[in-house]
Amino acid sequence: MAAAAKSERIELRVTPAQKDTFARAAEARGETMTDFINDAASVAAQEALANRTAFVLSKDQWKAFVAALDRPAQPKKRLAKLLKKKSILE
Repeated sequence: MAAAAKSERIELRVTPAQKDTFARAAEARGETMTDFINDAASVAAQEALANRTAFVLSKDQWKAFVAALDRPAQPKKRLAKLLKKKSILE
């Protein structure tokens, strides 16, 4: 599949610190700053829109979905044990 031609332009103002951060991050990835910012903005936009995606359920699926949401939380022994462990990052 061929990539779409880039014909649109977006301009934005940033602080010198932001520009430096973008430039260093792009260099670390071996990308141009334009490609880095474009990729990062595209991911952020997709994540922002993902929360607004509609989905359709049958009546039975909807009832099961609502029942799962309404069900009281169950204690998770393995999760509690894991959360008590010291993190490898500490």
